[in-house]
Amino acid sequence: MAKLCLCLTGKTLAHNLEVLERYRKYVDLAELRVDCLEPDESFYIRRFPEKAGLPVILTVRREQDGGYYKGTESSRITLLAQGIANAYTNPRQNFAYIDLESDITVPGLEEASRVFGTKIIRSYHNITGVDSDLVSTIKSLRRVGDEIAKVAVMSSSLDEVLQLYRAAQETEKIEKIVVCMGHFGTPTRILAEHFGSKIMYSTGKNELMAAPGQLDPQVLSDIYHFHTITTSTRIFGVMGFPLAVTSSPSFFNKVFQLENIDAVYVPFPADSVPSFLALADAIGLVGTSVTVPHKEAVVSYLASASAAVHSIGACNTLLRTKEGWQGFNTDASGFSDSLLDFIGKKTLKNKRITIVGAGGAARAVASEVYRLKGKALILNRTELRAKELAAPYEFAWHKLDRAGMEYVGKYSDIIIQTTSAGMAPEVETDPLALYQFSGKEMVMDIIYEPAQTKFLKRASEAGCRTINGADMLVRQARLQYEFFMGYEFPNQFMASIADPLL
Repeated sequence: MAKLCLCLTGKTLAHNLEVLERYRKYVDLAELRVDCLEPDESFYIRRFPEKAGLPVILTVRREQDGGYYKGTESSRITLLAQGIANAYTNPRQNFAYIDLESDITVPGLEEASRVFGTKIIRSYHNITGVDSDLVSTIKSLRRVGDEIAKVAVMSSSLDEVLQLYRAAQETEKIEKIVVCMGHFGTPTRILAEHFGSKIMYSTGKNELMAAPGQLDPQVLSDIYHFHTITTSTRIFGVMGFPLAVTSSPSFFNKVFQLENIDAVYVPFPADSVPSFLALADAIGLVGTSVTVPHKEAVVSYLASASAAVHSIGACNTLLRTKEGWQGFNTDASGFSDSLLDFIGKKTLKNKRITIVGAGGAARAVASEVYRLKGKALILNRTELRAKELAAPYEFAWHKLDRAGMEYVGKYSDIIIQTTSAGMAPEVETDPLALYQFSGKEMVMDIIYEPAQTKFLKRASEAGCRTINGADMLVRQARLQYEFFMGYEFPNQFMASIADPLL
């Protein structure tokens, strides 16, 4: 079972102990990053394992390996030696591990570590990319059989995450730690057990990041239930890009826990559909949610699709079958159920509606507006896409510009914002900034984080009734759950589900 390690990157030992106490119940061991300590603090590192009260890794990471140590190599070796010198008879008072980079050759230090019961992690870091032959890198790291091989590489695509996974599979008999740093590497941190990692590293909230992409140990524990994930755990997820914000894991993983199902729902930042599907096949992904910008592109990779996917031309749910990926669209029902409840109507008859955007979500919205007898105006930055979306429904369309604002006044009973404008990192973006609300419009933004976008705030301040996308998200997620699991959503658990979505 993979162990969770808390990286301690404070400037003082006292601060590191405070951080450790905050996260103690979530982690199995800690890594003392001596390279982050103030110079005077390093004289006292020998005492740290006893005070920590759990296994500790001793690390002095160089800048070239992504660390913060700026001194000479001889001084760094001296620090490492100080950390394991004068061993106590009680092994709990000694460092449990020492991290030595692959190019270090100090026989005395290595021998002393073994004599004192300190296990060696032989590490290799590539902070600029991913090596072409990771299998050879992993195999070459250990000098003797009791060492743990560690490979940390900076991934810039999901293809490189797949490359690491395959290398890990080819070296499954080697005790190791493997991780992709950076945003794309998120699945390697959550699915450490599937990637064959003995240890996975984490950094506390608001602490100096030990490596790019590390997650908070409380998040790994409370949301992803890190310690319950085994190689038998079924994997579900959400794929999109950049996928900087997603509350779906909180929802699905909580339901899995309440139903006592051995499954985990993981975010997969995906730069392309083929890259994601290749990784999904490799790790045996059961099903996934699909979000921007892949809802339309993924359709061509489906072996079969629901009627909704065919009519809308966008897919937000994938389920693995023997024949291949089956696609569904739950955005449409999730949207219409949420909107109708918001406006207190059963249809959109006699309602004139502006839809901002022409992407996958807008397709689902337009389809439902048409089905519910509404009339709509499609506004989009790319005029051709607005025209293409409007055509099947005989809706009005226009470019999202100053001239287009004149049309909004004629379709202002309800205004629906379907783009990602307003989400991080574009939280100051208002896609309808040129339009002046009268206060009579009912306004919906399908974004749920932040809870109130700049667009929605401006509408609310003008006196409009507003709703964000949280309710829609929950409604469509419940439908996704039914496709994933093959039975009706357990509504009795709704009151127990945490409230990050609502």
